Amino acid sequence: MIQSIFEEVMSAPEKGHLADYIPALANQPKDLFAVYIIDEKGEVLTFGDFNVVLTLQSISKVMSFIVAADNLGIDQVLEKVDVEPTGDPFNSIVRLEVAEKGKPFNPMINAGAITVASLLPGENVEARVKSVTDFISQVTAREHSVNQEVFQSEMETAYRNRAIANYLKANDYLRGTVEEALETYLQLCSIELTTEDLAKLGLFICSDGLLLTENKSLITRKTARYTKALMMTCGLYNASGKYAATIGMPMKSGVSGGVLCTVQNGQIEHLQGRMGIGVFSPMIDEIGNSVKGMDFLQKISEHYNLSVF
Repeated sequence: MIQSIFEEVMSAPEKGHLADYIPALANQPKDLFAVYIIDEKGEVLTFGDFNVVLTLQSISKVMSFIVAADNLGIDQVLEKVDVEPTGDPFNSIVRLEVAEKGKPFNPMINAGAITVASLLPGENVEARVKSVTDFISQVTAREHSVNQEVFQSEMETAYRNRAIANYLKANDYLRGTVEEALETYLQLCSIELTTEDLAKLGLFICSDGLLLTENKSLITRKTARYTKALMMTCGLYNASGKYAATIGMPMKSGVSGGVLCTVQNGQIEHLQGRMGIGVFSPMIDEIGNSVKGMDFLQKISEHYNLSVF
């Protein structure tokens, strides 16, 4: 059945658009579509162009939150960023002006992610970025690096994010300089991986930070629980509530077209138990979520009864 769902979604008329406000992402082939699913026993299902490399974009917000929270402790991170949904676009500035003392509402919007980027361990940009790529490499068992073309493309067009960072600095939410925080954040967005890597990260998160291949905990259960809660309530921009109701799984999307998804307990064909799902299709809707990615996840959630609700 899942094969027919994939083929149905893949053959549907093209909708959405590429994230052309980031010049390097405007060149992605529009027809790419990939799915990778892995369960707690290491069994996998793969469909489409699952070896194609994509950049994390906003999915990096999950990884940077995990690293910062596990390094500093949840309480210290929450002094600088809250965990409340906004209902606003991911790059909104409005909430900073109406919130108490300009505190970012959550780590899954740009304001919160830029703040978290400044809290990462390390004395400079390179070290902070490395703390996240090292973490991802531990989970996926392979090295990861920053796509410099995408990073430079984003730095050259980061006017709104720079304004957000300046506002945060004025209200004493950033460690270090504005440029350091901004460069760290945009390099994290430009980290390269595949849908296989996304699926492994999803499995790790839904396993409460346990690396199943080595039976070793890399992060605290508290960090993992907060992460899943943030993904469920804030992970899909200002469509998070809708997808919590219609799909009902902790997820995080990025404007490159990637989606990281966790299944706490379910069965998809011969896969069962905890699962991680990585999906990639670069055509996004007006909110920033992959059109085909979300369509596929909604269909499999309904068919295999994967919602946590």
